[in-house]
Amino acid sequence: MGRKQTLKITVDALMTLALLMLMAYELIGQTTHEITGTAMLLLFVAHHLLNRSWHKNLFRGRYSPYRVFQTALVAAIFLLMVGQGVSGVMLSRHLFTFLPIQGGAYWARSLHMLGAYWNLVLMSLHLGLHWSMALVPLRKAFRGKAVLLPVAGAVVVLFGVTAFLRREVGAYLLGQIQFAFFDFEEPLVLFFLDYLAIMGLFVWTGHYLGLLLRKLSQPRKGGQK
Repeated sequence: MGRKQTLKITVDALMTLALLMLMAYELIGQTTHEITGTAMLLLFVAHHLLNRSWHKNLFRGRYSPYRVFQTALVAAIFLLMVGQGVSGVMLSRHLFTFLPIQGGAYWARSLHMLGAYWNLVLMSLHLGLHWSMALVPLRKAFRGKAVLLPVAGAVVVLFGVTAFLRREVGAYLLGQIQFAFFDFEEPLVLFFLDYLAIMGLFVWTGHYLGLLLRKLSQPRKGGQK
């Protein structure tokens, strides 16, 4: 594996870790949340710089169903991250208090809350589109026991659906809950496991949706009319 590919994987892994930490908000403290959010934005910029060849080819070639979905997903995540950055700076109580920003806290908080949960879903879907690369070393590691991978996937999906419902993530996505509620007596590891499972649910969804779209993108046998 080349140095650039290793760097890409490292950046993506750190973004995944940062995303999980950001969902904990009050459980990790406001200062840590702001530092992590700033790091997330820097990692996001690094991710796009490392994948700048994708941007160069944006207006080249044919747009298959898979490519349309992938591009729309990237565009949505980009807009969400911009919104998260702006609203996060407006709500800052520690890192960016030196900026002369006044008013708009209510709308910034609503945007920040909505964006956080949609980022969780869309970034997990995006990760799922590229999950085939992660499966290669996993299949090698489980050689002779390949049946364990779909079983593990099914367990993660079941756990993810349960956590999705218990944490009322659907209500947050629809903007029905305006404030995040945390159980401060809950061990932090259980919180992270729940949200890791929710991410796994959408990674699984993105992976199989990507496989379906790739299949639809393939030319039909006998040619096309």
